[in-house]
Amino acid sequence: MAICAGLVRELTAISVAAAQAIRGSNWERDGVRIKGNASPVTAADEAAEAVIADGLAHLEPALPVISEERAERETPAIEGRSFFLVDPLDGTREFIAGREEYTVNIGLICEGVPILGVIAAPALGLIWRGIVGHGAERLEFSERETSPPKAIRARSRPEPGLRVMVSRSHLDPQTQAYLNGLHGAQSVPCGSSVKFCRLAEGDADLYPRFAPTRDWDVAAGHAILAAAGGRIVTPDGAALTYGSPALRIPAFLAAGDPSLLSVRR
Repeated sequence: MAICAGLVRELTAISVAAAQAIRGSNWERDGVRIKGNASPVTAADEAAEAVIADGLAHLEPALPVISEERAERETPAIEGRSFFLVDPLDGTREFIAGREEYTVNIGLICEGVPILGVIAAPALGLIWRGIVGHGAERLEFSERETSPPKAIRARSRPEPGLRVMVSRSHLDPQTQAYLNGLHGAQSVPCGSSVKFCRLAEGDADLYPRFAPTRDWDVAAGHAILAAAGGRIVTPDGAALTYGSPALRIPAFLAAGDPSLLSVRR
């Protein structure tokens, strides 16, 4: 399939519709359900997933869609194919807690590599998007309109001091040990894929995660950061691969300036 500006605009529109579905959901009435993996899900997650599934089915009906909520029930065959990875509400814990750090993630994968990503933050009114090799940008949106896009780029390694994004809800001991070795670095707790976006727009430098996560949590942010000049690798420097049977990313290091990936504890 051709990756073009028109596709990005359509995916942006789908993400905005999903954001509106989240805003309009009455999830508190229906409560919170705990899934088999012990993570929470609400009616807002399910409303956003339904909007995205319908939008992608009309936009690219031949492409499989792997979505966090749908993956509990079924996973389409994707071997050797391009496919979408979707997290309809990334940061459900933050959403339930009333924080603004939750997102809608849509990533396009080709041969195991993210090539396009769109992330909408409903509470912040922001969208980040990018095509690898063609740049990244940020937009503002409301119920009525979307602003013209502004090009963004990851920043060069600062001197002195690093700004390091860390998970607000999933900070594990190994990641904390890594942070302890970055002398003079400022840790910035944050939920959801907003962490990748802060790197992509030059507001932070590193995002380490040594605890496992799922493909749909990372793919869209990976594409946006790569489009903005950054890079994401495994802790030993290998490329991340998406679409494994487990749909699982064991660990990663994300950097705005790829030279930071040589930083060691």
